[in-house]
Amino acid sequence: MLLNWTVMILYNYFSAMFVGPGYVPLGWTPEKSQDCMYLQYCKVCQSYKAPRSHHCRKCNRCVMKMDHHCPWINNCCGYQNHASFTLFLLLAPLGCIHASFIFVMTMYTQLYNRISFGWSSVKIDMSAAKRDPRPIIPFGLSAFAASLFALGLALGTTIAVGMLFIIQMKVILTNKTSIESWIEEKAKDRIQYYQTGETFIFPYDMGSKWKNFRQVFTWSGIPEGDGLDWPVRDGCHQYSLTIEQLKQKADKRVRSVKYRAIEDYSGVCCPVTKGVKTFFTTPCTEEPRIALSKGDLILATRGLKHWMYGEKILDSAADGGVRERGWFPRKCVEKYQYDSETDQPVDGEKKNR
Repeated sequence: MLLNWTVMILYNYFSAMFVGPGYVPLGWTPEKSQDCMYLQYCKVCQSYKAPRSHHCRKCNRCVMKMDHHCPWINNCCGYQNHASFTLFLLLAPLGCIHASFIFVMTMYTQLYNRISFGWSSVKIDMSAAKRDPRPIIPFGLSAFAASLFALGLALGTTIAVGMLFIIQMKVILTNKTSIESWIEEKAKDRIQYYQTGETFIFPYDMGSKWKNFRQVFTWSGIPEGDGLDWPVRDGCHQYSLTIEQLKQKADKRVRSVKYRAIEDYSGVCCPVTKGVKTFFTTPCTEEPRIALSKGDLILATRGLKHWMYGEKILDSAADGGVRERGWFPRKCVEKYQYDSETDQPVDGEKKNR
C-alpha cells in the first residue's frame, strides 16, 4: 500500500512539473481584431493576454489559466497541470496518514511490553523486548527517536499540504483560480468605493459544482477546451473578466501616489541599515525589490506599515521600456508634493496610503 501511495504521488508530482501549465503562443492575437480592445498586451511575450491568462515573472511567459507559481514543482500551476497538482496535494496527505498510522502502531506495540508501572513512577526498558519470540527488527532507543521524528514530519505534512488541498478544491468547485478569486474581491471593492451600482458576475462559474469540477478533472486526464476560449455562463461573454481587469488597472493608476526617493536602497530583501522594524517586517512574498537612488520617482500602488510596492518611473517607460516594479522601504521615500506636468499639489488625502 505504501508503494502504491509513493508511485501515485510521484507520478502526479512529476506530471505537474514536466507537463507544465500551458503557455499562450508568442505573438498571439484574438481572431477578431476588434476584440483586442478588451485585452491587455504583454510587452515581454509580444502578444495579447488571452482570457484567464497572466504573465509569470518566474517562467517569463504568459500562462494559460494561471493559478500561481509553485516553487515545489518549479513551474506554474495552470490549465494543463491543475488536475495533476491537485491530485498530488490530495495523495500526499493520504500517504502520510497511512504512514502515521504505521508509526503509531509500531511504537505502541514495541513499548507495550517495555513499560512497567509502579506506585509513583513509570519505567521504560529499551534494552530488549520482554516477550518471546523477539521481534525480527530490533527496536532500540535510536529507532524510537527516528520513528517519533518521522511521525512528526508525517503529521506536519498532512496538515500543511491538506490545507493547500482544501484551498485548491474551493477555487476549483467555483471554476476559479487563486488569482481570479483575488480579482473578484477587488471588483467588489472597486464597485463599493465608487458606488457605481454595477454588479460583477464571475463569467466562468457554470452554476454547478460538478460542472465546475469537470472543467479541471476529466477521465482522459486532458482538461476541457484549448486554454484560450472558455465556456461562460448566461449573461456574460468571453471578455467579461478581462474588461474588469482593465477597469481595475485604470483605477490603480488613478489611485496611485507619486513618491520621491530620499535615500539610496540597494534592493536587498532584508536591509540592515533601514531600521530594525523594516528589517523584521520585510514582505513574505516572491515579489521582487527594486533598487532606488536618491531622486528617483516611484508610483506607489499599495503598501504596508514599513514597506511600499510600486513602479519606478523611467524615462523609457513611454517608449515600451522594461518596467521596474517591486517593494521598497517606506522610510526611503517621501511624498512628492508637486506634479511635474500640472505643477499642482497632490491631494493630501492620498499621502498616507
